Amino acid sequence: MPIITLTTDFGIKDHFVSAVKGAIYTKLPETTIVDISHEVSPFHIMEAAYIIQNAYKNFPKGTIHIIGIDSEPNPENKHIVVLLDDHYFICANNGLISLLATAFRPEKIVEINIHNAIVSNFPVLDVFVTVACHIARGGTLEVIGKPITEIKTITGVTPIVNLEGKQIVGSILYIDNYGNLITNITRKIFEDIGKGRAFKITARTAVFEKIHDRYSDAINFTIEKSKREEDGKKLAIFNSSSYLELAIYKSNPKTVGGASNLFGLDFRDTVTVNFE
Repeated sequence: MPIITLTTDFGIKDHFVSAVKGAIYTKLPETTIVDISHEVSPFHIMEAAYIIQNAYKNFPKGTIHIIGIDSEPNPENKHIVVLLDDHYFICANNGLISLLATAFRPEKIVEINIHNAIVSNFPVLDVFVTVACHIARGGTLEVIGKPITEIKTITGVTPIVNLEGKQIVGSILYIDNYGNLITNITRKIFEDIGKGRAFKITARTAVFEKIHDRYSDAINFTIEKSKREEDGKKLAIFNSSSYLELAIYKSNPKTVGGASNLFGLDFRDTVTVNFE
């Protein structure tokens, strides 16, 4: 039985997540449900895409991913199922899949057309669960939708490189639980353009001239602990997903602060890399 994952902006205060899980277990008692996240900022498609992109590839092929972000259907926001990289994604056609499909082309896309048989104002619970369970039982996509070839795309999330190849202009893509700032500048883009040259990363008033391999590499452990700089130590790193990240060592947004509030940066704010 395939795994079914859930990614939503429902939060954990209300009944929505447990209702969805209950409906799945009612239809498929033996299935396994995994929560990817329910703390996506409301209607934040890019944030959801970043989380899903870096989580789904660790699941087995054939996993079914329900994505409850901006999922209310309307003439401009149809529901789709996408077979991508041997995983199934059930979501609204709101551009999210285009952010996942940068390395792979969808193998199959269908527009869900079972809505007439389901009366609901909670489509994730009724429509998405029905579709997920159909797929988990081995059902074909053509039974629950009509094949389409195009999906809505979101543009403007790729870093800009100047003509001389001396500058990358990126932006904040995601802010994690520690307040760390993940940019849309990947290690590949950085290394392809930089070619080993010295650089300066600028994000508002924060400047970085070195990228560490690990967070702790920013700390000089040869200095006695009482004398070394740790609290509030800023650093740049390529994170586990190979994105350039600007961080504060052992940050906590609720106490000492995180990179986002200490640097005064938020989603989509500019980060510039200048090469010598």
